[in-house]
Amino acid sequence: MDAWSIRDFAPEDLDAVVRMDTDSSTTDQPPLFGLSDVVSSLSNHHPAVVALVDGHIVGTAISRVDEDRAWIVRISLHPDWRHRGLGSALLSQLEHRLLAKGVRRLSALLPDGETGAAALTNSGFRARSGVTYYEKTETVSPQTAAVLTRLGGGVPPAGLWKQVAGMTDEKSLIERRIVLPLSRPALAADHGVTAPRAVVLFGPPGTGKTTFARAIASRLGWPFVELFPSRLATNGNGLAAGIGDAFASLDELQHVVVFIDEVEEVASRRHPGSPSVGVVNELLKSIVTFRERGGRLLVCATNSVRALDEAFLRHGRFDYVLPIGAPDADARHALWERYLGNEDVDVSALVAATDGYTPADVAHAARTVAQATFECSVDSGGRCHASTQDYLDVISTVRPTLTPDMMGEFTEDIDNHART
Repeated sequence: MDAWSIRDFAPEDLDAVVRMDTDSSTTDQPPLFGLSDVVSSLSNHHPAVVALVDGHIVGTAISRVDEDRAWIVRISLHPDWRHRGLGSALLSQLEHRLLAKGVRRLSALLPDGETGAAALTNSGFRARSGVTYYEKTETVSPQTAAVLTRLGGGVPPAGLWKQVAGMTDEKSLIERRIVLPLSRPALAADHGVTAPRAVVLFGPPGTGKTTFARAIASRLGWPFVELFPSRLATNGNGLAAGIGDAFASLDELQHVVVFIDEVEEVASRRHPGSPSVGVVNELLKSIVTFRERGGRLLVCATNSVRALDEAFLRHGRFDYVLPIGAPDADARHALWERYLGNEDVDVSALVAATDGYTPADVAHAARTVAQATFECSVDSGGRCHASTQDYLDVISTVRPTLTPDMMGEFTEDIDNHART
């Protein structure tokens, strides 16, 4: 005669089931169905059974029914009752209840070596080979989606980081200083590294600061919210109040990359009696509050780091002040290859002819040639192709965004303000 008794789960069993859940595991791998899934199934009255010995729960089998299929969400056994046939007995009882509900397909997902694997095999479940389990955890809950909508934010598509062409030095710096500590916080903390909470990207216009900010969010899988200073004052309470309200809303998000472009508009040097004093003070106060919680990152971008208020860049407010310069030859080569498609063109000639071009300049020149080639194909009825000279002719008409004076100032700003 069995030493245990098995019955249906009852609401008063919940605490005991939760307590036993951790003790039952026999692997370091996290379960495919988390504890929240277990509680949800039990709370919504999906079939579940418990085994008792002397009035104490020593085993559970919990399911979730989806039309004619049921998932075995959890098989838990007290350590003292493993390898005694209890898991198989629990599954047998659970299966009878599922069959009565019209279930015809039973499925289970377990990490290798987890409690219940032997019971599933003994109960006739067949392990399928050649199947890969894919998983993605959303960083936005339904509760916080409304906040993102209100702020005009969202989760950037995956892969933006890989789409940043060239810019090898900048990508490496951002990857190591910002992305790695934020994506691996436990390892960073073990080495005494504090993950950044706020950074400044500075450099000439058009060098890709906004692209980098969005790519960071994509790389982390976090929501991205851009705050536009011109819109924060539209509620009638002024810009300072608008900044405070926006950061208060951001506090509802567990993970987020917040981006403020051309931050010099709201954080320029303060002068006595200037209206900007209150705005800068409110922004500084909001940054301090924002930094109190981990898992979030503020990215401010500026074309003129020298115009920022000195207190704004003080240590303790921004962890890094990183330069984002013009694409070097390797970066321009990568940019041109992205836009050339199947055209047979001397890329090195285009790279040599576009010194000082920003990514936006390269994109503009490439689009101009593509449009002309497209119109040629329409007019001729055949497929036209662009030559190297076609690109060089267009390049000769596109004035580079970056002038020697701008690059000279950028070099000075690196010496005076960069913090890497």
